[in-house]
Amino acid sequence: MIDAVVGANWGDEGKGKITDMLAAESDIVIRYQGGANAGHTIINEYGKFALHLLPSGVFHSHIVNIIGSGVALDIEELLSELDTLTERGVPQPRLLISDRAQVLMKYHVLFDCLEEKRLGKASFGSTKSGIAPFYGDKYLKIGIQVNHLFDKDLLHSRILSAVTQKNALLESLYHEPPLDADQLTDTYYALGRRIRPMVCDTALYLHQALKENKRVLLEGQLGSLRDPDHGIFPFTTSSSPLAGFGTVGAGLPVRQFDRIIAVTKAYSSCVGAGPFPTELFGREGEELRKRGGDAGEYGAKTGRPRRVGWFDAVATKYGCMIQGATECVMTNLDVLGYLDEIPVCTGYRIDGEITDRFPVTRLLDRAEPVYRVFPGWKKDIRGIQSFAELPENCRNYVTSLEKMIDCPIRAVSNGPKREEYIVIARDASVCR
Repeated sequence: MIDAVVGANWGDEGKGKITDMLAAESDIVIRYQGGANAGHTIINEYGKFALHLLPSGVFHSHIVNIIGSGVALDIEELLSELDTLTERGVPQPRLLISDRAQVLMKYHVLFDCLEEKRLGKASFGSTKSGIAPFYGDKYLKIGIQVNHLFDKDLLHSRILSAVTQKNALLESLYHEPPLDADQLTDTYYALGRRIRPMVCDTALYLHQALKENKRVLLEGQLGSLRDPDHGIFPFTTSSSPLAGFGTVGAGLPVRQFDRIIAVTKAYSSCVGAGPFPTELFGREGEELRKRGGDAGEYGAKTGRPRRVGWFDAVATKYGCMIQGATECVMTNLDVLGYLDEIPVCTGYRIDGEITDRFPVTRLLDRAEPVYRVFPGWKKDIRGIQSFAELPENCRNYVTSLEKMIDCPIRAVSNGPKREEYIVIARDASVCR
C-alpha cells in the first residue's frame, strides 16, 4: 500500500512532523519531487532538525529512505545533511538514490540568483536554490542524470554541451564570466564516487517491495497552490507537489495508492511571492508569526519571515480537492489559543461578486476575503491527548472547518513535538 503526505496550501503546513510520525508504521519513505529549496522541520528525541533533501523517515532505523527520480538532487547539500545528522547522534540512515534522478548543478544556483536579480521587483520570490533552471534543463534534455556521473567521458560531453549554451547567456545577458566544463566535470565525477554506494534502480526496488506488501510513504514538498499547473502560476515551484506526481517522480503504480493525507495549518502561512488573500500585516501579523510553531513562522530553508494570515477555507478546499485528499491533518492548532476571536475566510469578493471557488491568479490578485468569525478558546491546549478534552470552542472550530473544506480532518497537532497530536476517532484514522 502507498500513502502520501502532501500540502494543501502554499507549503509550510507542517508536513515534516506528520511524515516523521507516520514513518513509524511505514517501511519506506520517498521524496519524489522538488529539491533543497524548502525544508521540513522535525522535533524529536535527537533535537530539532530542518531537512531539505533527506526524507523525513531518516530518524527511524527500520526505514529505507529514497530519493526518487523526480527530485532535484543537490549532492553537496545531501551529504551535508547526512553529516549533520550523524554528528548530532542520529544513527546512519538507510538511504537509496535513484540512478535516474537528475543532478542540481552549481550553475543552476548561479542562474537562479542572476535571474532574480535581473527581474528586481518583478521577481518570483525564489529561494535561489537553482530549482527553476534545474527543471528547465531537465525538460530541455540537457540535464545530468546520476548515472552519468559514473562515466567521466559521457559526463564531460554533457556538461560541455550545457555550458556552451549557458556561457552565451552569461556573457550577453548577465555579463558574467564563463563556466569551465573541465572543472565542473572533475567536481561532479568526484561527487558521483561519494554517493555511488547509495545509487540503484529505485523504481525496481519499490515495485519489488510492494509485491512483498511493504508499506510505502510518499513525502511531498510545498503544497497544492505552488503546483505549476493548478497553483498560483507564475508564483509556483517548478515541479508538481501533487500526490499524483508521485507515480512519476517515484515510479509507483497509481492503482496501489491507499491514503492521500493533506496537511493544513489552523491558520495560513507561506514563504515567497504571489497572492495571499488573508495575509495579516502590522502588529496583528507579527504576533501570529512570533507565536507560530516552536520558534515562530520563519522559513526552514531561507530563514525569511513567513507571511501569515487567517485560515482560508476557499484555498484549502481547493487544495484538498486537487490533491485528491482522502483525509486531512491540521497542524498548529495550539498557536491560536491566545485569540478572543478567530476569523476564517469563507469566500472571496472579486469585482463586487462573492465566490467560494478558488480562481486563477489574475482574479485572485483582486480577491478580498469574506470572513466568518469564531469565538476563541483562550486556553493552552498543549498536553491534551483526546479530542473530547479540547475546549468546546476549539472543537467547534475544527469541525466547522472540516465542513468548509469538504475533507475529513482525522487528526490535529497541538504542539511541535512528534508525540503532540490528537487523533479524532472516526471510521478511519490518520494513525491506524
